[in-house]
Amino acid sequence: MDASGRTSADVKRRLAVGIDRALDYLHQHQYPHGEFCAYISPDEAMQAGYCLPDPSLFPTVLVSNCLLYVAGEPRAEEMLTRATRFLQYQMQRGGVWQHFPGWHPFYAFSPPDLDDTACISALLQARGIDCPKPTNIPLLLANRNREGLFYTWLIPRLRPVAYGPYWRLTLPQLLSVRQSVLFWRAEAARQDVDAVVNANVLYYLGERAETRAVEAYLLRIIAEGREASCDKWYLNVYSVYYFFGRAYHNGATGLAPARSSVTARICAAARPDGRLGETVLDTALAACALLSWGSYPPELAAAIEFLLAQQQPAGEWPRWRLYYGGPKRLRGWGSEELTTAFCLEALARYQNLPNAS
Repeated sequence: MDASGRTSADVKRRLAVGIDRALDYLHQHQYPHGEFCAYISPDEAMQAGYCLPDPSLFPTVLVSNCLLYVAGEPRAEEMLTRATRFLQYQMQRGGVWQHFPGWHPFYAFSPPDLDDTACISALLQARGIDCPKPTNIPLLLANRNREGLFYTWLIPRLRPVAYGPYWRLTLPQLLSVRQSVLFWRAEAARQDVDAVVNANVLYYLGERAETRAVEAYLLRIIAEGREASCDKWYLNVYSVYYFFGRAYHNGATGLAPARSSVTARICAAARPDGRLGETVLDTALAACALLSWGSYPPELAAAIEFLLAQQQPAGEWPRWRLYYGGPKRLRGWGSEELTTAFCLEALARYQNLPNAS
């Protein structure tokens, strides 16, 4: 029995109901072609000003990754099958992806990026789908700087790259230089090296000689307390903790020295109502991060109770901006589907803990 008088059986029943309702919501809101909705908006709550649907690949792979924790459930299987087919259809030459689907107006001048490529490749791998084939790993390894860190963008570079397929992929971009001027003038830079992007590449490639520099880089960020400014696109510290923890949970054990610092900082942000951070999305990301880092403090149970209490009548949780179009925070993406997927992941993983209560 917990401090509120609920028994373990009560908690597990409520978890099962919450998970079932979340699955219903996501199942009903997936587009027929497999994509999940994401909105673009200038404010974090996505309530003021414009809030418009913006087709993009990354929200779909994020929702799908959360669904892996309930894989085998019929609705989850149907959603994962649709999503992976959608993502496979959007693959570009060499087995890479960019943020936008082929019908988006930015598709023509947005280059492939390692964030989408690594996350989609890892999802397909987790689903046992032999795609991309042949592997895209040599392309990713060719896109590193002298310190061994991965560039965000797959583009032509001045330094020599001794890998022919890299040039076959990137050189055609030189034909659309005029179209891409606005892209590079906005908030992206050709030499971008972003911490969460590197963490997602580590998540895909795993711990190997070529990713040791990435582990050291991520450890320095936590040791120096720079998680709020280490990535141009992820300006929420809880998303940083989530993605770093995901890599650790997937076998990047070299990140272990960061575990105590991350979990202490998450727990220090706990509120009396169970929130971790400020919002439902913060709480879901933080709870998943604690689970990934293998930490199960009392704050985790309180966070799960908070998430259960905040679930809406239709089974969803409110939208909140997850990631941004750059450090100026001019706009960013989020949706009920994204928040709901992270909440679903937190509930499902907590449900699978021994003696969850």
